[in-house]
Amino acid sequence: MRIAMLGQKGIPFIRDGGVERHVEELSVRLAANGHEVSAYVRPRFIINGQKNYKGVRLISLPSIATKNLDTITHTFLATINVLFKKVDVIHYHGIGPSTLAWIPRIFKPRAKVVVTFHSIDRFHKKWGRFARIYLGWGEWTAVHFAHKTIAVSQSIQKYCREKFKKEVVYIPNGVAVEKVGGTDQIEKLGLKKDSYILTVARLIKHKGIHYLIQAYRKMENTFGEDPKNWPGGKIKKLVIVGAPSFTDDYYAYLNKLAEQSPNIIFTGFQVGEPLKQLFANAYLYVHPSEAEGLSITILEAMSYGTCVLISNIPENMETIDHSGFSFETKNINDLYDKLVYLMAVPEIVAGRGERGKKFIKENFNWEMIVFETEKVYKNI
Repeated sequence: MRIAMLGQKGIPFIRDGGVERHVEELSVRLAANGHEVSAYVRPRFIINGQKNYKGVRLISLPSIATKNLDTITHTFLATINVLFKKVDVIHYHGIGPSTLAWIPRIFKPRAKVVVTFHSIDRFHKKWGRFARIYLGWGEWTAVHFAHKTIAVSQSIQKYCREKFKKEVVYIPNGVAVEKVGGTDQIEKLGLKKDSYILTVARLIKHKGIHYLIQAYRKMENTFGEDPKNWPGGKIKKLVIVGAPSFTDDYYAYLNKLAEQSPNIIFTGFQVGEPLKQLFANAYLYVHPSEAEGLSITILEAMSYGTCVLISNIPENMETIDHSGFSFETKNINDLYDKLVYLMAVPEIVAGRGERGKKFIKENFNWEMIVFETEKVYKNI
């Protein structure tokens, strides 16, 4: 089949979020299975003007690079461009891009349109009122303009069923389980194995990083500077990986919260071997988000055998089964209590980490995800 991917910023994954990682992993494997795959990308999100990545053709088109117009202008140009290509499947990623899926339905009727519903984006606090109204409409278009809609979480599948009376296909995000042996990259940050708590996210408000910093600062204020006073007898640093996404004010706020602590480290955006080592060697991974689709970073942490502590929103809870721990979303005191407890029980933390790794292998592997996606394409 000839498949075009629209809506993502770029591949390979060099910065930004889970949609880009999802499209990269899916596209490369589809190409390896013999399909002709094209992905529309934005020039600033590709490396050295690449035209091809592991068998996936990259088609670079411009956009108006502002918070509200970046994705929609790029997707519009990609949609017009794809009308003139020989493609069997046009696959939109995200509810914002799906608002343009009516164009190929009318002007390229022989092609089939698929939309992946990655997240209920209007809940994300970076958006203004008009953008939230538009994204609300995007939810409707995601399930009505496509020949078939894919939901990356069971929570989103249920949401579509209850709100729009539409059945969509559940195919989760996935993760590749990798082995990491070294620590040389984390040593550059003054870290060693099990010496830190990790979180990885774009620094935008709904990811809840401010809750984590406040809970961590409460631990510092409670237990002081003497490691002997801390649970487990050691001070664990807090490592925050990620960069703002049109959210410089929020980034400044996070730095203000952390400015009195020498134990809080902002690493900026990380990828490749440094990110792998950060995941693999963390004592605990914490994901305090208020809204998600299905977090790839939670899956990644679990794939390395790292125990996770997550906010108890439904989209997060379906990632862990009984393999991790949760706290009440937005509740700093509950997060603090869970951190204190987990700092004191390294054997339990290690055991849950190994259980999580097994759970990921069985339920979120890319081979299964690609097979199910191919089945969707063939059925339509």
